[in-house]
Amino acid sequence: MPGQIIILNGAPRSGKSSIARAIQESFDGPWMNLGVDSYEQITPPQLRPGIGLRPGGERPDLEGFVPRLYAALYGSIAAHSRLGLNVVTDVGHHDAYSKPLDCLIDGARRLAGLPVLFVGVRCPVDIIMERRAASEPGRGYVTGSSDDPVPLPVRLWQEEVHRPGIYDLEVDTSVLSPEQCAHAIRQRLMRSDARPNAIERLAQVATKQFTVSRKRKPL
Repeated sequence: MPGQIIILNGAPRSGKSSIARAIQESFDGPWMNLGVDSYEQITPPQLRPGIGLRPGGERPDLEGFVPRLYAALYGSIAAHSRLGLNVVTDVGHHDAYSKPLDCLIDGARRLAGLPVLFVGVRCPVDIIMERRAASEPGRGYVTGSSDDPVPLPVRLWQEEVHRPGIYDLEVDTSVLSPEQCAHAIRQRLMRSDARPNAIERLAQVATKQFTVSRKRKPL
C-alpha cells in the first residue's frame, strides 16, 4: 500500500517547515520530510538556490536545471510512497521565471495514481515581513526597510506562489499554529471525497497539454 503524500506549498517564511515538523511529530507511521530546505543541502553550490529560485527571472542561467531538479524531487517522493513511506514536503512553487517551466504540472504527472494531499499555506505579507526580520542571521532572507517595507522579491512570492491556486486544503498560519494546521490536515485526510483531488486535476492539465502538443506536431 503506498504511503500518503502531503505537499505544503507557500511563500518563504509562511510556516511550511513548522507544519511539516508538527506532522512528523504527531501523525502515525513514518513520515519522511523531503522539503526545499533539505533538498537544498544536496544541491551543488553552483546550482543553488536550485528549486528555491525566486520569482522574477533573476537567474536565467540556472533555470535550465530547475525542471530537472523538481523532476528528481518528485520522482523521489513517488518512490518513497510506493515503498509504503509517508512523505511531507514543503515547497514554494511558482512559474515566474524568465519563461514558464511548468514544474508543478510536471510534478503532478509524476505523482499521478498516488495518495496526495496538496495544501496551500497562506500568510499575510505583514506577518511574512515580521518573520523575515526575526530570522536568524545568515539565512539570506530579504528584509524590509523604512524606504521599502515590502521588497519586490517578497511581493513577487506573495503574487506568484499560489498560482493557479488548485488545492485540496488551505491553511492560514497567521491564525493557526503549526499544530492546528497539522490537525486540519489530519481532518481533511479522514474525509472521503469523490471529486478528483488537486494533484489529479493538475495532472489532467499536463495530459491535455501533451495531447495538444502532439496534435500540433507536423507530420
